[in-house]
Amino acid sequence: MSLLELDAVSKTYRRGQEVVQALDSVSLSAGFGEFICLLGVSGCGKSTLLQILAGLEPADSGAVQIEGQPIAGGHPNASVVFQEHGLFPWMTVERNVEFNMKARGVGAAERRSVARDFINRVGLAGFERRYPHELSGGMRQRVGIARALTTRPRLLLMDEPFGALDAQTRSIMQNQLLDLWQDYRATVVFVTHSVDEAVFLADRIVIMSPRPGRVRSIVPVAQPRPRDRADPAFGQCVGEVLGLIHDDLRHLMGA
Repeated sequence: MSLLELDAVSKTYRRGQEVVQALDSVSLSAGFGEFICLLGVSGCGKSTLLQILAGLEPADSGAVQIEGQPIAGGHPNASVVFQEHGLFPWMTVERNVEFNMKARGVGAAERRSVARDFINRVGLAGFERRYPHELSGGMRQRVGIARALTTRPRLLLMDEPFGALDAQTRSIMQNQLLDLWQDYRATVVFVTHSVDEAVFLADRIVIMSPRPGRVRSIVPVAQPRPRDRADPAFGQCVGEVLGLIHDDLRHLMGA
């Protein structure tokens, strides 16, 4: 059984007289411990799909299940990391990392022990008492990832978490995320606009076509990890994915 199953998921938004179909009959599965990247041009419904998986938006039709259980307003075995890290500005790093555990009733001593462990794992030892405004963008995202992992989720949902970072910090964060994923082996669904990032991270890349969002293609990434961007096989995979996306762009522009 797959950890995650989507069956013919559709979603339409209505704004006054305007009707926008964001998703149309999206079906997808993700295995236990698999790293999936969702990729596609703007307007293909990637973030909408992630919000449905997180239980933050209801689907209009279709079914979404985690470990055979339907999602209804969130799932105890899922955590979310957004591009905007979502840290509480009045809380220290340590308190932010503890937050998900506190919401689940974990005792103070255990919360502190687990939080300190994850703070160390993401390279922020010594910053426990700092506040978000005292951290760089990359450091704030590390706090968000640490917070998401403290409950040991089976499913980790990530919506362009590195999109606002500079290239060097983004590369560091990609490697750090893979290290954490290989240790904890959550199933990851990762939304990105970057083809290079998707090829570097994913076991499979799900390319979505726009307006409405549908699964256009699924590209397996065969290169073993750690992946070398200078490897011709890496470049070949990037080229294959770019070709599919460029086809969508030409179609969208009427070319």
